[in-house]
Amino acid sequence: MAPKKKKNVISAADNMQHYMKTVTVDTCIHCTQQCPRGLAYIEKMSKPGEIGYGVPCILTKGKPVQDNKAKAGKRK
Repeated sequence: MAPKKKKNVISAADNMQHYMKTVTVDTCIHCTQQCPRGLAYIEKMSKPGEIGYGVPCILTKGKPVQDNKAKAGKRK
């Protein structure tokens, strides 16, 4: 028999990253609850010549959306 594959354990924040809004450095600077990810992004973007594409904001995370197929299968 082949060995069983181990499940990759990911943190809750990384799991919800797809459902978070991506914010720019301007939003991170004006945020009232600055998170460590945002502070690191502000520090990175403060250097001249840096190019940034934004970071996922932990304050805007949402709930994962279920597939319509999964919902349809549960109906009776």
